Amino acid sequence: MPEPGPMEALIRVGACGLNNTDVNTRTGWYSRAVTDATTGDAHAEVHEDDPTWGGRPIEFPRIQGADAVGRVVAVGAGADPGLVDRRVMVDGWQRDWSDPDNLDKAAYFGSETDGGFAEYATCDVRSMAVVESDQSDAELATFSCSYTTAEGMLNRANAGAGDTVLVPGASGGVGGALIQLAKRRGARVIAMAAEAKHTAVAGLGPDLILPRAPQDLRAALDGERVTVVADVVGGPSWPALIGILERGGRYTCSGAIAGPLVTLDLRTFYLRDLTLTGSTVIPAHVFRDMVGYVERGEIRPVLAATYPLSELRAAQQAFIDKRHVGNIVVVP
Repeated sequence: MPEPGPMEALIRVGACGLNNTDVNTRTGWYSRAVTDATTGDAHAEVHEDDPTWGGRPIEFPRIQGADAVGRVVAVGAGADPGLVDRRVMVDGWQRDWSDPDNLDKAAYFGSETDGGFAEYATCDVRSMAVVESDQSDAELATFSCSYTTAEGMLNRANAGAGDTVLVPGASGGVGGALIQLAKRRGARVIAMAAEAKHTAVAGLGPDLILPRAPQDLRAALDGERVTVVADVVGGPSWPALIGILERGGRYTCSGAIAGPLVTLDLRTFYLRDLTLTGSTVIPAHVFRDMVGYVERGEIRPVLAATYPLSELRAAQQAFIDKRHVGNIVVVP
C-alpha cells in the first residue's frame, strides 16, 4: 500500500489500460541498440543507460501501467481533501510542477514512476483529473495514453478542417483515437488497417479505409490528396507514406511499431516543402482537453477486451498479437 506524499492522492485503481510503452519499456525497445520492430520479446542487446522512452536507465522495482482510472481514497499534505471518493483519470505525464513546461523534467506514469498495474497507486493531484461520466472504469481506461498521444500529434501537425489525414495502423489504440480526434477537428480521414478489421474500424467513422500495406499506396488512394500523415507504425512502408504527401504536407510521428529505422530521400523532404514533427511530451492542457471531450461525449471508447490483473501476462500477449481493435484493459 503506497503512502501519498505532499500534493499526492492515493487511488484505488478500478482499471488500467495497456499501451505500447508498457511493452517497449519492459523489453528495452527504446534503447538505441535495438533496431527491430516491436514484438514483445526480449532483445539480445540493450544499453543499460537508455532503455526507457526518455533515454534513461530504468529503476527497479517498477510497477508499469499508464492508463489508471479509479477513486481517491486518501490525500497527502497540501492536497484538497474534497478529492476523496471522487473518480479520477491519471495523466500519463507526471510533471515537475515547479517547472511544468520543461519537457526534460517530465516523467511517465508507469515508466519513471510506479503506475496502475496494481490495486493502489499514488499520483500528484495536479497530474490527474476528476471525471464525470457514465462510462465504466474499463471504458475510461482506454483514453488517457492513446488519446492524448493522438491529440498531441494532431496539434503538432496543426491538422484541421480542410486537411485529409492518413492514419496507418488505424485499428490500434492510437490509430482509432486519431480517427475520432481528426474527425472532431473537421478533417477528412483515410484509415489503413488489416482487411479483417475493416468493419470494426469503419465504426470509428473514417471517410475511407485502405488495406494495411497496399502494394501501391498512391494507386490505392485513387486521386485522394493527403495533407497530413499521422503515424505510429514506421517500418518498411515509411517511404511510401512520405511519398504521397501533398506539397507542403505534414508528417507527424509518435511511434514505430513496425521498425524504427527508415529510409528518407532528402529530395522528397525539401523539394516538396514537407514538415516532419515528432510528438512525445505534450502540453499540460492536452490531457484536460481530452477529459472534456470524454465528458461531453465527443469521443467514445473502443474497449477490445478486459482481463483480471492476475492475468496481465495473457493480456499483454493479446495486445502484442494485435488481433484486436481498440484498447485492452486490466481490472484489479
